[in-house]
Amino acid sequence: MHLIIGTYTEQLPHVDGKADGILAARFDPGSGRIGPVTSLAAARNPSYLAVSASGDNVYAVNETVDFEDQPGGGITAYARDRRTGDLTRLNARATVGKSPCHVALDRTGRFALTANYGVDEGSVTVYRIEPDGRLGDITDHVKLTGSGPNPVRQAESHAHMIASDPVTGDILVPNLGSDTVLVYTLDRDGRLAPKAAATVAAVPGAGPRHLAFHPDGRHLFIVNELDSTVSALRREDDHFVVTDRVPTWPAGAGGQNLAGAIRVTPSGRHVLVSNRGHDSLAVLRFDPGSSALSLVGLTSNAGECPRDFTLTPDGRYVIVAGQDNDQLTSYEFNDDTGALRLLHSAVAPTPVCLVLA
Repeated sequence: MHLIIGTYTEQLPHVDGKADGILAARFDPGSGRIGPVTSLAAARNPSYLAVSASGDNVYAVNETVDFEDQPGGGITAYARDRRTGDLTRLNARATVGKSPCHVALDRTGRFALTANYGVDEGSVTVYRIEPDGRLGDITDHVKLTGSGPNPVRQAESHAHMIASDPVTGDILVPNLGSDTVLVYTLDRDGRLAPKAAATVAAVPGAGPRHLAFHPDGRHLFIVNELDSTVSALRREDDHFVVTDRVPTWPAGAGGQNLAGAIRVTPSGRHVLVSNRGHDSLAVLRFDPGSSALSLVGLTSNAGECPRDFTLTPDGRYVIVAGQDNDQLTSYEFNDDTGALRLLHSAVAPTPVCLVLA
């Protein structure tokens, strides 16, 4: 299996980037070992990645405030050799918004969308994808509004992720700055239209960051960065309702923590969340009958600032990216007990995003 690794390459206020671009490693699904890490494509801060359904293309955001002599960040398209994993740069576009921090494709694969965190204002940009995988014209650019009670992190809006609803095809955007998850329809021309009645409101100061859908399509999980909680939601008609909210780290643990990435296991029995500060991986068991979560385990060896992690398609292994100690770590996951068994680690400079393809 090919592991594609997004990274930081520059020194930024929140990270000392050390990589030279997109990295790669082989992952052995028999032993859980991570092969040597190699350079795949030179790029500026290719922090988050998206791979097309066919595996033939990779899209990377360039998390910058200026890109190719234009203000704002960028997005770069690559052709991918599925046999070797090699990437060939196709083209790049500016994101208009600053500091893009996430990229995703809509469920049709016809459009790429970036979440632009923004230095002063968050936004979402939509691009048409050409038949050869290149990025076409911008079809829409939506500026977000709103703020929250945290004067440092919520003085303005901050788009933090793009997700496509597997049932409706709607586009969901966690706005960390306004404590909301915004919902949009995406039409055949790549235009976004807000579905105000479907907006999900978080607890003030929670800071919704990322989200993940349950395999049943009925449930949604939102990780809140600022208060380190996970919210469980159930689909009811054309909107979601919150059914539970639990912490991702122990009460009274001391220190500071920011919740990071969130994934649901293929079985749907567990939800995993990374903790940055506590530097752990939280395992939460999910009961679809009651739509409730319970914290059942925490690792303590997930690296420094575990920014992202991924699961193998069978749910047997978990691979974690330790952003601040330049480390990838693999675990074997027991879906019956929720236990994680440490297997292997490898050196990778400033890993941020992990994709298996």
